[in-house]
Amino acid sequence: MGLEFNTETFRNDFTFKNSPRAIKRFPFPFDRDDYMYSVNMEPHVPGRPGSVFEHMFDVDEHYVAEMRDRALVLADDPLRCQSLPHMTLAGWDLLELIMESKARDYPHWFELHKNGNHWHWINRPLEIEQKFTFLDETTLPCGPMEYITRQAQGDFTLQDQRDDNLWIEAGMVTTQADWSLDFDIGMSFHEWHAPVPKAHQMGVFDRALKFLLKLQHGAPVRRFNWTMTVDPLLDTSPENYPKWGPTKATLTPDNIGHRQHLRVELQTLHRLPRSNAIAFPIRCYLIKFEELVTIPKWARRLHRVVRDIDPELATYKGFLRNRDLMVQYLSQFDDGAPTSPGWWPDE
Repeated sequence: MGLEFNTETFRNDFTFKNSPRAIKRFPFPFDRDDYMYSVNMEPHVPGRPGSVFEHMFDVDEHYVAEMRDRALVLADDPLRCQSLPHMTLAGWDLLELIMESKARDYPHWFELHKNGNHWHWINRPLEIEQKFTFLDETTLPCGPMEYITRQAQGDFTLQDQRDDNLWIEAGMVTTQADWSLDFDIGMSFHEWHAPVPKAHQMGVFDRALKFLLKLQHGAPVRRFNWTMTVDPLLDTSPENYPKWGPTKATLTPDNIGHRQHLRVELQTLHRLPRSNAIAFPIRCYLIKFEELVTIPKWARRLHRVVRDIDPELATYKGFLRNRDLMVQYLSQFDDGAPTSPGWWPDE
């Protein structure tokens, strides 16, 4: 594929950066010049070649570095990965989904060989080779969900479906935007979305739950979410707030272009075949403002979105304090020209 994996960090010296190719394929989340919550679901089908939609699970230049960062988070706090006992089958479903998808879409990096329930998995970028028996936990070094999500970018939760509701009862969560698996595990759909302003009154989550309860195997869906992050820190968890919260007070007109990042989540949802659970991968992408403004359409649009967003939403997404500073920086890249429909860069 002509892709090299970056040697970079998401903590301490923060050497993370996007190549020109990664900037052009960044999943910019705004298809218009303003923003308000919506369900915004669409089928998760193969998209434009080279885009983050091309394959079921996107593997990009940050893969190896992100997996190293995940290992550091788990070593410090093992509770970032939890699975209630009845969710083990869902973990096997997720393992199968990820292994089959990666082996199909990236055969130069991943291989999966099956002989009945005897499987052989090869992950070349991480130098992992594992022979195991599918559905036999004793043949893996850890549970199936943990095993495969230590090798997959983004966070993952598994929702059990019962009583006409979804319950978050397993997950691997190390790259989250200020929410806690340890706090949310065992909650129902509306309970874990309770902190989101306006969306409940608008009926967004009622409609989303009704839709998801009917989700079919083999017909995954996707949506965007987004927030802002100072420095390219993947682990912006409540548990680590003392490390990243105070950085919001350190932005200046001179450093905002380099340190302020747009944080986008490509969220997909998959019905799993054996357990009937729903897998919810949450893939995090980061881009510095100074990288983003190299795409003129995005620079104009982000300026208008940040400038005009409802203050309550800016507060929830964590950037009200620095909104004026962001607007000041972004305004120099907005010439007032109209923007084209959709979020793809202009050719």
